[in-house]
Amino acid sequence: MLIPLILSGGSGTRLWPVSRKNLPKQFLSLSGEGTLFQQTVSRTRLLPEVAAPIVVASEDHRFLAAEQLQEMRVPNASIILEPLPRNTAPAIALGALHALERDPDALLLVLPADHLIGDTDSFSDAVKRALPSAQAGWLVTFGIRPERPETGFGYIRRTDAIDADAFRVGQFVEKPNAEKARTYLDDGGYDWNSGMFLFKASRYLEELGEHAPAMLEAVKQAYAGHQADLDFIRIDAEAFAKVPDNSIDYAVMEKTQRAAVVPVSCAWSDIGSWSALWLTGERDDQGNLREGDTIAVKTRNSLLRSHDRHLIATVGVDDLIVVSTPDATLVAHRDAAQDVKQVVDELKASGRSEHSLHRVVRRPWGSYDSLEISDRFQVKRIVVKPGAQLSLQKHHHRAEHWIVVSGTAEVTCDDKVFLLSENQSTYIPLGSTHRLRNPGKMPLELIEVQSGSYLGEDDIVRIEDVYGRA
Repeated sequence: MLIPLILSGGSGTRLWPVSRKNLPKQFLSLSGEGTLFQQTVSRTRLLPEVAAPIVVASEDHRFLAAEQLQEMRVPNASIILEPLPRNTAPAIALGALHALERDPDALLLVLPADHLIGDTDSFSDAVKRALPSAQAGWLVTFGIRPERPETGFGYIRRTDAIDADAFRVGQFVEKPNAEKARTYLDDGGYDWNSGMFLFKASRYLEELGEHAPAMLEAVKQAYAGHQADLDFIRIDAEAFAKVPDNSIDYAVMEKTQRAAVVPVSCAWSDIGSWSALWLTGERDDQGNLREGDTIAVKTRNSLLRSHDRHLIATVGVDDLIVVSTPDATLVAHRDAAQDVKQVVDELKASGRSEHSLHRVVRRPWGSYDSLEISDRFQVKRIVVKPGAQLSLQKHHHRAEHWIVVSGTAEVTCDDKVFLLSENQSTYIPLGSTHRLRNPGKMPLELIEVQSGSYLGEDDIVRIEDVYGRA
C-alpha cells in the first residue's frame, strides 16, 4: 500500500504578509488552481493504487486541513494533530506508526504540503522509478536537478548507481555560498534537496530506532496515548513534549547507510520566499509577476500582488516586491526576500498581531473581518457557513449588537431562542449566555458591534462547542 504522508506544519514566515501563523502558505492559493496543500494531495491521487493520505498538521490548522480535504472530496484521510512543533523526524514517525496500523508493509510517500510542482507527470514518473529501491529497503529521497546556482537550498551528492534510476547518497550539503553553488552546478553530480521521500514505514522506524532511539521511544509513547476527536487523531500532548526536536536529514538520512536519491526535473519549488514565487510565475514581457489590481509603469523584474481592493501602482522601479493585504503592505528588494522573516520577528517582539492573524480570521464555522477597532468599540463583519454555529458563550467585558445583512440567523440569548432575517437586529447584554447559528442553506452575513472595557478574543467563556475548542 502506497500511503501519502503530507507534512503541513510549516509557518511560511518569508511570505508575510500573505502567509501568517494562523493561515500559513500551504493553505493559500499562490500559484495555479487550489491551495498548495490541495495541489500536493491532488498530485498523489494521480499515482496508481494509492491509498488515502495521512496528514500531519498543527493543532491551530486542523480545521483548515479538514475543510480543504472536504472541498476536494478526499475520503478516509487521517489527520494527525501535533500538539507542538517537533520538526520533520518525529512528524514522519507519527505518520509511520499510523500507516503500520493500516498495512504492515506500507510504503510512505512523504511530501511537504507547501511545495509547488509544475510538471506532475515527471513527478509521478519519479515516484514510480523510486518504488523498486524503496521496496528493497532503501530510504529514497528525490533530488531536484539544479537549474541555476541556488544558495537557498541544500544539496545532495550522488555516488554509485543502485539501479537504472536510483543512486547512493554520498553527502548531504548545507546551503552553499554563490561560489560553491556554481561549483555544484558545473559538477553535475549534485541535486537540490527537495525534502520529499519514499520508504517503507517499518524501515524508517528501524533506522530511527538505530540512530535516534530516544526520539523513537518518545514518539511511540506519545502515539500510544492518541485519541479520536471529531475527524482528528490527537496525540498525547504531555508525552509529545518530551520528544526531541530534529529533522529527518539530521536524525536519519545523514547517518543511515541505506540512503538513496532519485534525480528528477519536475519544475519544483519550495516557494520559500517571494523571489522564489517570482521565479516560478508567468511573468509579462517586462519580467513582472502581477496579481490583483496593479499598474506597472517603467517597472521591470518585480512582483506586485494586491490581496485587497487597493490599487498598487509602481513607476520607474526594478527588482521590487510589493505585496498588499487589508492590514499590511510589504515593500522589499527582490534580493532581500529571505529577510522578510525579520519583519515577522519584529512584529512578534513588539506584541503586534499582524504576524499571526489576518484582518479576516477564519474559524471552523466561517470567518470574521475586523472593519474598525478603537479603545471601547469594535465593528466586525461575520459570515457563518450554512448549518454552522458558533459556540454557546458569554463575555465578561463586552456587550454586542448584531445586525443581519443577508441570510437568516438563529439567536440564543439566555433562555430565549429566536430568528432574525435581513435588516433585523438584536442586542446581547454583557454577561449573557448566547449563540449564533445559521439554519439556512446560504451563508449568513451580519455586522457585529462590540462595546465594552476589553474587546480581546480571549474574553470568551465557551460553555458548549461542537468543534471541541476549550
